[in-house]
Amino acid sequence: MATVHFKRFRMEIDLRRSTPRAELPAGYIWSGWHTNLCEQHAAAKYHSFSGELDTELFPCLGVLDGCRNLMQEIAQHPSFLPQATWLIRFVANEFTGPIPVGTVQGLQSTRHSGAIQNIGVCRLHRGAGLGRALLLKSLAGFEAAGIQRVSLEVTADNSRAIGLYQSLGFKTIKTTYRSIETSGLLPVEA
Repeated sequence: MATVHFKRFRMEIDLRRSTPRAELPAGYIWSGWHTNLCEQHAAAKYHSFSGELDTELFPCLGVLDGCRNLMQEIAQHPSFLPQATWLIRFVANEFTGPIPVGTVQGLQSTRHSGAIQNIGVCRLHRGAGLGRALLLKSLAGFEAAGIQRVSLEVTADNSRAIGLYQSLGFKTIKTTYRSIETSGLLPVEA
């Protein structure tokens, strides 16, 4: 067994400044939190993280049952913030119905601070601005709840996500390292 160390950043944004409005491209729709959508959030989470580096750190993200359990835990947590929790669905055609392709959840940490959980966009839908839209919609939900500061964590190798977060005003406030034991090769980013 080998020990692998992952560098992670805690990033934070101050919501006391204005944030742009979230907009979706044509063919995509918003769904606010409802317990009936828990399974769709889990599916979007699974398809967003499956095969990604974060599944090494958080193995539950690499299996659908793990994503289901995680969504249920988040939704039942006392600090769960429904107004900062959103699902993006793609309307492929009138026969299949909307397909879940992006998800974000919010938790309230203290009276004036919150945390974004597991923001993810399915691989086939990346590059359309959905990650940005999810962040902005979630931040608006935090703001509506009176939250002034929102944080998230990201693996340092995820430069695309870090660039997005920085473009919206997130600043790195802490660097941590997480160690895991591996018995084989880690997946290579495509």
